[in-house]
Amino acid sequence: MKLLIASDIHGDLESMELVLNAYKNEHCDRILLLGDLLYHGPRNDLPKTYNPKAVISLLNENKELIMTVKGNCDGEVDQMVLDFPILADYALLSLDGLTVFMTHGHHHNTTTPPPLKKSDILLHGHTHILACEKFGNDNLYLNPGSAALPKAGNPKTYIVYENRKFTCKDFSGNVIFEIQL
Repeated sequence: MKLLIASDIHGDLESMELVLNAYKNEHCDRILLLGDLLYHGPRNDLPKTYNPKAVISLLNENKELIMTVKGNCDGEVDQMVLDFPILADYALLSLDGLTVFMTHGHHHNTTTPPPLKKSDILLHGHTHILACEKFGNDNLYLNPGSAALPKAGNPKTYIVYENRKFTCKDFSGNVIFEIQL
């Protein structure tokens, strides 16, 4: 299975379109979204093409492709307009023998990790900063950055997962990092 992983769209129409185009261009099977889908949040600047109603429409049109977890800017009011579940705090995925704990990152992160076994992967967004680093008990922390509001000088990015390999790219297709497990 080939997955596109993105985070922190924050109601930005252009960024949602970039995610969907990357999904098509990468020939992925599913999209994993790591939260903060519609609202920009009080600490973030308003995205240039902020249009949560149009993002809602695109998300609902592609609901069969999407699996997501709840971000700190997502709430019950967002669930009322979306046709797929968004309020789970985390998902535990089994990918080709790898165990991946998928969450937004505001509760579980490398400072306050969930219970992980040796070599489990922690996948989260929230910080808007790319990451691929070891921590804990031979665990791996991956963060795709933000599709809409990247921080720390990072570009807008996403991760593709296929055959035990995680590849982070910008939306021009340039590889930022790659790790084969």
